[in-house]
Amino acid sequence: MGENNSFTSHFVELRSRLLNSIIFIFIIFIISYFFAEDIYNFLVEPYSNAVKDDQTSRRLIFTALHETFITYIKVAFFSAIFLGSPVLLIQIYKFIAPGLYKNEKNAILPYLICTPILFLLGGFIVYFLVMPLAIKFFLSFETLGSDTNLPIQLEAKVNEYLSLIMRLIFAFGISFQLPILLNLLARIGVVNSKYLKTRRRYVIVIIFALAAILTPPDPITQVGLAIPLLLLYELSIFTVRFTEKKQEKENLKDA
Repeated sequence: MGENNSFTSHFVELRSRLLNSIIFIFIIFIISYFFAEDIYNFLVEPYSNAVKDDQTSRRLIFTALHETFITYIKVAFFSAIFLGSPVLLIQIYKFIAPGLYKNEKNAILPYLICTPILFLLGGFIVYFLVMPLAIKFFLSFETLGSDTNLPIQLEAKVNEYLSLIMRLIFAFGISFQLPILLNLLARIGVVNSKYLKTRRRYVIVIIFALAAILTPPDPITQVGLAIPLLLLYELSIFTVRFTEKKQEKENLKDA
């Protein structure tokens, strides 16, 4: 009977924390909608910076009456998820923290801090590096045309451009959680540093395949995702080895 009451109280607490997180994300969504135009201008800046010295007059177009409205909804939702995710992580941590020992809390806290930092790092790489290079790459296929041929010129749609950059930010942000995932797997004994080293060649293939799936079919964004992931994998090997040495020292002290 006591176990059922305990399970019920834990379930109620989890539901309450998730509900609070959803309410917070919804509030951020409403606020973001009122600032959707500013967020839109921020997301469009990589495109405008990439074409500002272009001789061709550039613009973003929409081809449906409702397209701009739907785009602003997407932008507000993107901002709500982006800004609300850390609050969700904190609520989950507060839920599981009472059942953890002090050393377990200290072990989880760095992951909680590093998760949004790595997500932001992935987003910054998309915004400041990958998108400008990708835009210039795509624009290189334009042709001015001649007397007999029509010119090939980009008329980018607002919805398609914003969907692309938001999808890339989420893809990079989630992919950059690789060190967190590998370190957690190492802590529970699924992998170790030696295993990660010996599987390096297979991981390289998997990372490039993953980059090809998550990004558009162009080499700029694929390589832009694959190379940082390879560097993060090497960093993961180092951090897993560091964690192993720390655990070995703790075991020697306990012995």
